[in-house]
Amino acid sequence: MNNFELLSANGHEQLVYCLNEESGLKAVIAIHDTTLGPALGGTRMINYSSESEAVSDALRLSKAMTYKAAVAGLNFGGGKAVIMKSEKTEKSELLFRTFGKFVDGLGGRFIAAEDMGTDVKDMEFVRMETKYVTGISKAIGGSGDPTPVTAYGVYIGMKASANQKWGNDSLRGRKIAIQGAGQVARHLSEYLYNEGAELYITDIDNNKIKRLLEMIKATVVSPEEIYDVNAEIFSPCAIGGTINLQTIPRLKCEIVAGGANNQLQNENTDGKLLLDKNILYAPDYVINAGGLINVANELEGYRQDRAMKQAENIFSILKRVFTVSADKNIPTNEASARIAEERLQSISKIRNIYSGSSYFSGRLGELTKKS
Repeated sequence: MNNFELLSANGHEQLVYCLNEESGLKAVIAIHDTTLGPALGGTRMINYSSESEAVSDALRLSKAMTYKAAVAGLNFGGGKAVIMKSEKTEKSELLFRTFGKFVDGLGGRFIAAEDMGTDVKDMEFVRMETKYVTGISKAIGGSGDPTPVTAYGVYIGMKASANQKWGNDSLRGRKIAIQGAGQVARHLSEYLYNEGAELYITDIDNNKIKRLLEMIKATVVSPEEIYDVNAEIFSPCAIGGTINLQTIPRLKCEIVAGGANNQLQNENTDGKLLLDKNILYAPDYVINAGGLINVANELEGYRQDRAMKQAENIFSILKRVFTVSADKNIPTNEASARIAEERLQSISKIRNIYSGSSYFSGRLGELTKKS
């Protein structure tokens, strides 16, 4: 498909190419839907094998951000930026300030935040060129690192899943396999360890494992073995697409609940496979919405206690998703998508009514003046 066909396929509004040879910037910004408000989304900087892979990632992630905001009750749309990293591309003030100019050129349709491969310092460089950025340090009025709130939301969502599956939300003594040992996984592991869960962890980076083991006790397994652990909960907290046709048959868990984005490799089939195997899936953009909640709070004058309190709503939101799934006998990812689309449609109707009223009021004023 060409780019216009790609945009049309999933209802995207805009795809922006950003190129500057002097800084080494090569990026795309995808805006999915601005029905609820300006598109808010992270800026990812990783290696892509091709331009088409980068575009595909941006489109897929921006749509998930629309649904994430809609289900969480936030008044933001979905967007995503990806900066293509290569051996010649180095992080620099010039790179991110140049990116900031492109963001500023969108006039507020897209609000940037940090994501995989970027951090608070990078967003501060972006902030030098545009006000349309979040995730800056607390020292200059921002929210700082969003991962503590993301992890807390995943923890709350895991408890909601336990309540749905076993009738209570206690995780004490539960065996939980965590895929990844990055920032979200680290904070999540602390919550789980302090509650008394039995943890199994893995990561491709041994240094991350070592740092995590300085804070908690856990059994370390290889990245490939994590799917075969006899755990009650499997928690993907690294790259996306790890729940797929090859890994689902290996899972011995009763719940999949983690912080990674785009956990299902194929949204159309993998959710159904989990349902058929009687594995309860907490849709990724619902359970990991704490990060979005955190940066959204920054735009209103940041308070972490308020962000943490709002992240607790993930419990009730997930319970609603599970109820719709059970009532309609559909996978939970389809249930959450329905909830998101219903909110988007309802707000679209309100805006159409308002815009229609404004039009007729304006016409009436014109006719009155003429008469």
